[in-house]
Amino acid sequence: MAAASAATFTIGSATCLSQRRSSLPQSKPSDLRFKSQNSLKNFFGLKAASNISCEAETSFLGKETCAALRASFAPNAQKTNQSHQYHLQPQASYKVAVLGAAGGIGQPLALLIKMSPLVSDLHLYDIANVKGVAADLSHCNTPSQVKDFTGASELANALKGIDVVVIPAGVPRKPGMTRDDLFNINAGIVRDLVSAVADNCPDAFIHIISNPVNSTVPIAAEVLKQKGVFDRKKLFGVTTLDVVRANTFVAQKKGLKLIDVDVPVVGGHAGITILPLLSKTRPTASFADEEIQELTIRIQNAGTEVVEAKAGAGSATLSMAYAAARFVESSLRALDGDGDVYECTFVESEVTELPFFASRVKLGRKGVEAVITSDLQGLTEFEQKALEALKAELKASIEKGIDFASKQAVTS
Repeated sequence: MAAASAATFTIGSATCLSQRRSSLPQSKPSDLRFKSQNSLKNFFGLKAASNISCEAETSFLGKETCAALRASFAPNAQKTNQSHQYHLQPQASYKVAVLGAAGGIGQPLALLIKMSPLVSDLHLYDIANVKGVAADLSHCNTPSQVKDFTGASELANALKGIDVVVIPAGVPRKPGMTRDDLFNINAGIVRDLVSAVADNCPDAFIHIISNPVNSTVPIAAEVLKQKGVFDRKKLFGVTTLDVVRANTFVAQKKGLKLIDVDVPVVGGHAGITILPLLSKTRPTASFADEEIQELTIRIQNAGTEVVEAKAGAGSATLSMAYAAARFVESSLRALDGDGDVYECTFVESEVTELPFFASRVKLGRKGVEAVITSDLQGLTEFEQKALEALKAELKASIEKGIDFASKQAVTS
């Protein structure tokens, strides 16, 4: 591809990469521009070999938010007016596996991951129909090499040497179904896939998308513990879609520029366990009591909104793929040494009395580096009551997952 002189590629709002303070598939960088001495014309001709750098003037979270987060665990944080420079490696070097790649989430997710300049190998696994997906994606002229793996006999090879495993496998929600209705099917799927991860790439970051996340993440943790390879810093329930929705709905309601908005969402990933902390919105915004009630309920029920709109034809597959790709990109940048990556995610922690809780965390090369506990300080009366109200349901979902894994113990 011919290079155009003095060309700069700026990632737009529809990609899986990051932007300035936006809800895109990456938590940290902003207004990304890829430059090289050969002046790359655009991403689709990217050959990551010529002194590529990524310049980020601000975090997608916003200058004020990032400064506060850094200060919560780094007393000597950089000043907020300093530009953050993060340099990409000259060649893509990370291997990502998508388990459930032929499904409604898996296909668009695989496409978005294929666009990442940090991915060298993209392994697509499913029990059927994945060969065509891989063939289709392999024609995209981005750095990663795509390989397909079908069925249990090929699962081990799909996972060899993988850095990030993403699991969207399972059945989708249908009208009238709750996430709990999915449990009996998806629980077994997650158990078996995570068992294979434990055997073949135990050091990988593991992203659980399969619902109900409030139960499937505890299942995954128990399986990893049974295998003797559990690392709490590397197991994540992907709740990014709740943040993406909160940012979108708040921006619409308050007439804010979407790329400026960041709303932390804590708790879990179903119904009332989803708690958007509107008082922590950046930039600071004021909400009337009825707005708080309306926004909270809409964010909590947004999945049902999509299921009903599709009228039996599926669930929130595209927005989920988008949010999952953002979390993948954040993980890759953390692995690559970016020191300024934050995401909300459902992890094992002591931030509350519950063993698992969705919180904002700082990601690093070894996974979770810090849980941002300050988000739960100074809550409004509404938020504090909602926090206490969600704990019983979340506790029951967590225990349901642990009980399932204990009764269905895997062998080492």
